Amino acid sequence: MKKEVLFPILFAAIAFLVGLNLRPMLAIIGPLFPVLQQQAGLSAMVFSLLTTLPVAMMGLAALSGPWLIARFGAVTGISAGLICLTLACLWRGVSLTAAQLMLTALAGGAGIGVIQAMMPALIRQRFAHAAATLMALFSTGIMAGAALTAASAEPLFSWLGLQPALALSGGLALMTLLIWLFSVRRTPQMSVASETAMLPAPRSLLLTLFFGIGTGAYTLVLAWLPPFYIQLGWSARHSGYLLAALTLTEVVAGFIVSATLHRFPDRRPLLSGVLALLLTGLLSLVFYPNAMPLISVVLLGTGIGALFPLSLIVTLDSARSAPEASILLSRVQGGGYLIAALMPLVAGWVRDSGASLTQAWLMMSAGVVALMMMARCFRPDKRGA
Repeated sequence: MKKEVLFPILFAAIAFLVGLNLRPMLAIIGPLFPVLQQQAGLSAMVFSLLTTLPVAMMGLAALSGPWLIARFGAVTGISAGLICLTLACLWRGVSLTAAQLMLTALAGGAGIGVIQAMMPALIRQRFAHAAATLMALFSTGIMAGAALTAASAEPLFSWLGLQPALALSGGLALMTLLIWLFSVRRTPQMSVASETAMLPAPRSLLLTLFFGIGTGAYTLVLAWLPPFYIQLGWSARHSGYLLAALTLTEVVAGFIVSATLHRFPDRRPLLSGVLALLLTGLLSLVFYPNAMPLISVVLLGTGIGALFPLSLIVTLDSARSAPEASILLSRVQGGGYLIAALMPLVAGWVRDSGASLTQAWLMMSAGVVALMMMARCFRPDKRGA
């Protein structure tokens, strides 16, 4: 009995550690934008690809998740994902050309995407009774990794230089890989049989667009909030602290939503409030960027951090069975991440065209207004097309 209790506790620590590795590759980019432009010769559009490519790979991995789990199993898949992520991060310490940065973004994104697709399945298989707690810890690890990286990006660059700073997360990934392999070396492989379900296409499309546009707000802010404030005269260090504060706000907002969700069987009022906060935060970047940066960050972090779990919840609400929920989540997240990957790219195009990043915040604001209209369709009794 003691062993059965202990193992989930140890696995919770490992899941948190794995989560820590899934955002440093993305979160370190924004605060180091000026240095990357200078040393690697990146245009704003190419710089955007350092976020766009990993997010796109997350989408492809999510779409392939059920097949990958059935073919290889979650344990092997997570091991492979950590290997890809380790090699991609460490390679940035060796070569810093634009082409190598793009290749490592693809490889690292593939590793991140596979881990994100496999870990929830493994948790559901092994620890169904503690799945919510373990998923919360895994998600908290992801956000904590982003916050720590954003806050430490410029100090690490000042201390170590650009390439070692970029490669440092590879050391953490390598340590995590070794711990993971040691912890699962005697664990039997488990796979999930692929299942089919009839899913309403219009409803799936609506949910995919909702998740994609909402997640696009996160990818846009992650990539371009620090460069935006650097352009306004902030130091790279303080812009990194601002991104770290936003990420921590997202964590708090996610926990608050998880704790209060049961009070809102009709998700629409909660969605409307969250989207209003997100819209207000974006508009504050447009009209009052220097006057109220911390308020903008709190508004953005609360909106983004609460919207992500709510997007998944309304997806689950639309499913009529457990197999359908699994397939629907895979499709919604897969297509949604592919949509979200476009947002930083659009901002890079705006920046290269000579326009201010204010235009990108305005475009995202229009997307949030569209989300408000979509949210009206999520009636609690509506599960079909």
